[in-house]
Amino acid sequence: MSGVSVDSPRRSFTPALRFNVLTPLYDRVVRYTTRERRFKSTLLEAASIQDTESVLDIGCGTGTLLVTIANRAPAAKLTGLDADPSILAIADQKLSAKRIACELVESRSTDMPFADASFDHVVSTLFFHHLTAADKQATISEIHRVLRPGGSVHIADWGRPTGIFQRLAFYPVQLLDGFATTDEHVEGKLTTRFAEGGFDDVNEIDYLQTMFGTLRLIRATKADV
Repeated sequence: MSGVSVDSPRRSFTPALRFNVLTPLYDRVVRYTTRERRFKSTLLEAASIQDTESVLDIGCGTGTLLVTIANRAPAAKLTGLDADPSILAIADQKLSAKRIACELVESRSTDMPFADASFDHVVSTLFFHHLTAADKQATISEIHRVLRPGGSVHIADWGRPTGIFQRLAFYPVQLLDGFATTDEHVEGKLTTRFAEGGFDDVNEIDYLQTMFGTLRLIRATKADV
């Protein structure tokens, strides 16, 4: 069954909806504003996770993506990482209710408590736009470290708007989450960061227009050496 382990003393972090009081609303907000079912299905189809493989979900939030992975690959080894104990408690309840085996780890993405080459796949949705430029770079370095050679990383997050209306739609997200962490996303720089972080075959595989802006789906691989 699932359970939450704490890797290190708790440090400051940004809650999923900026304020702790909004955390219980997170699932409903994402479901009704981001075309969640569509973008997560597309991400996992590209990942093609098998039962024999191990998966790390960074910024796993309430565990919705982990549940979807378990439905597709019931024997996959699942790990979820998040720095927010409140949202991990929701994930723990959700996974336990469905009897899904999953290790939940309370830790920051910039210093993950996993050995080198621990995972076949790393996934992350709607997380990177919470990170500063330095933390984006550090997190990508950590993903490269914990991913096995030949493994893949799959990211879904806000990206370059498809037009003026999608750009205007994204302003509320920036007002909520901060311009300092989201400006790079408007400029479409996340793929560049993964390429500069040592990943191969960095590609945008799809995009979706939503009521709060344009979601971009990115896939990259770690060289099989």
